[in-house]
Amino acid sequence: MDTLFRLLSFQSTDQYKSFNNSTSITNSTSSKSSKQTNPYPQQQDDGGGGSGEECFNFFMDEDDFSSSSSPNKHFYPYHHQPHQQFPSTTTTPTRNDFSFSPSRDLNLEFFSSSSSSVLSGRWVSDILVKVARAIADKNTGRVQQLMWMLNELSSPYGDTEQKLGAYFLQALFSRMRDSGERSYRTMRMASDKMCSFESTRKTVLKFQEVSPWTTFGHVACNGAILEAFEGESKLHIIDISNTFCTQWPTLLEALANRMDDTPHLHLTTVVVNKSGGGVGDDGGGGVAAVKTVMREIGNRMEKFARLMGVPFEFSIIYHDADLSELDLSQLDVQNDEALAINLVNSLHTVTPVNHQRDIVLSSFGSLQPRIITVVEEEADLDVGVDGYEFFNGFQECLRWFRVYFEALDESFPRTSNERLLLERAAGRALMDLLACPRTESSERRETAARWSSRMGGCGIAPVGFSDEVCDDVRALLRRYKEGWTMAQCSDAAGILLSWKDQPVVWASAWKP
Repeated sequence: MDTLFRLLSFQSTDQYKSFNNSTSITNSTSSKSSKQTNPYPQQQDDGGGGSGEECFNFFMDEDDFSSSSSPNKHFYPYHHQPHQQFPSTTTTPTRNDFSFSPSRDLNLEFFSSSSSSVLSGRWVSDILVKVARAIADKNTGRVQQLMWMLNELSSPYGDTEQKLGAYFLQALFSRMRDSGERSYRTMRMASDKMCSFESTRKTVLKFQEVSPWTTFGHVACNGAILEAFEGESKLHIIDISNTFCTQWPTLLEALANRMDDTPHLHLTTVVVNKSGGGVGDDGGGGVAAVKTVMREIGNRMEKFARLMGVPFEFSIIYHDADLSELDLSQLDVQNDEALAINLVNSLHTVTPVNHQRDIVLSSFGSLQPRIITVVEEEADLDVGVDGYEFFNGFQECLRWFRVYFEALDESFPRTSNERLLLERAAGRALMDLLACPRTESSERRETAARWSSRMGGCGIAPVGFSDEVCDDVRALLRRYKEGWTMAQCSDAAGILLSWKDQPVVWASAWKP
């Protein structure tokens, strides 16, 4: 029996601590035939630097700045980082360590009752839905039985089904042990310690090369911002995003190619750290690592702007709290500037209680920007505490993360280190959603319809994307594998990126 279910069997915290003190924790490497060997050596470089000639901007090496660039080449990163694996042990316990042992062959039970799921290759969904129903019904015995089965069949290094099972299992186990916050902090610290400019650069390049997941929103927003800035000579963009400024090299190129005088651009990047701790306290490497990365990015942005001949000023603001608590005076907005506010995957990180999200939108609207661009992943992720609310929220989480993992599976080779980093970051998001308190969450997403309703309620009106911008987005999608499509939202403002008819990313533009 694996460590996971020895932990589940303990009835008190003292037993749990005693168990931890008597075993050594390692990565989960079960000898079961269903487990996979780890194909991802951590120091291996699989050449994930991507297609250099298609990704010319400040993330390129120094020597690349002598190359010629094309304004139609786009390159952007995704925010996911690695986390630790599931607890396991290298010691063999005695039989007395167990209080739970399946009373029947659960593998036989599953495969006899769920043949359609097995035949369709989606066996993990069947098990996870049953686990969620058992949790909603407070049927602890059934939960333990199903999670034992899930543990036997899952692996973070297997196929898509096994990976989904492994990451959901990790989050559900932490939920049952009421240890979600502690587990999430541990995963973040492990990720932050591996954070560097080079690792970020490789993941950014590779993800941009194989998927339009992030480039979709950036191309749409850049087009809308450029149109809003037409004829202006002094520009200010407030960038609150998770993409390390990689949206802006193509915009700098476009400004350099304007027929009239090249405008002056002031870019202010807000780096939000909700985990707390001052920016001088790295909290185990986190904030210090991010500051190092941002410092290097700032240097490269300035060099690239000089290369393009664009007068440029770069500012970084580190904010150690919820975005709703941001002091707008720090943004240094001047009356003679044309202002744009760029919100990419940042609104959903605002705490979804006490109208905090509405407060953020209203405060940005009060700055009277020429345009507000918003990009969010199209999902309704807000898992309830228990009962029917939890069950429904869990099903939406399962649907969403299945789409994401399947898109990664068809975009990356199985042994890609960059893919592993993205999957591990998805595991952290699952831990946040399923095991952490709602008031502390940074992953609870809303749909385009709900965001549009919020914007309208704050007196902010939609600005439709022009035909030229939509054409640019369609041209971008043609560079990738078949299956990616763009469509206008039917019940909200903006446009949607879909993967095999499943909407995944929403992009929109607004004006107070």
